[in-house]
Amino acid sequence: MFKHVDSPLLEEISAVTDDSGRYYSTPTGKLPSVTTVTGFKKSKFFAKWRAKNPREAKRVTSRGNTFHQLIEDYLNNEFILPRDRGKVLPNILELFLQLKPELDKIDNIVALEVPLWSTSVGLAGRVDCVAEHDGTLSIIDFKGSTRTKRRGDIENYFLQATAYALMWQDRTGTAIDRFKILISCEDGGVQVFEGRPIDYTEKLFNEIRDYQESKGLFG
Repeated sequence: MFKHVDSPLLEEISAVTDDSGRYYSTPTGKLPSVTTVTGFKKSKFFAKWRAKNPREAKRVTSRGNTFHQLIEDYLNNEFILPRDRGKVLPNILELFLQLKPELDKIDNIVALEVPLWSTSVGLAGRVDCVAEHDGTLSIIDFKGSTRTKRRGDIENYFLQATAYALMWQDRTGTAIDRFKILISCEDGGVQVFEGRPIDYTEKLFNEIRDYQESKGLFG
């Protein structure tokens, strides 16, 4: 059973998705989502890929949503093995079981799927998890993947985690100096990428600036 510790109360925010991406309505106004901003330079590529591969795009989206929900249920002590094994599609269960040894290193969970926003950062979103992983308080992000990732290809994941760390500090006053990206791959691999938000903060703000300029919002 996973231990949950007292966490700060964070205001709920609502999301809206349109042709330009995902936005959140926050108490201080409309802010773009973390994933929209950190992924906007790849957005045209993925839009073309989805148009050419609609069935696979739908499958991958469904896989991601179901996989994330299963992990959330497990960390909330609501999915228990072997009792609930039969409730999960075999492909999702396989991804989960691959990642389970890393999930079992999580303890003292502070937050799961909580809303974060910051006017100083200029972003909003929902962080997957804030907890200790291998004894280190971290921003933790969960990913399912068709194949093994190369570190150089997923810098946007690191920028996302950095954004969540900065927003968490802005909203709660608590600094988090590590992030962990846990990936379960359909080709049979499990990957754990980790880093420090401080090493990606400048790059994140450059990406935010480039996004704002592309939308005519900067300066």
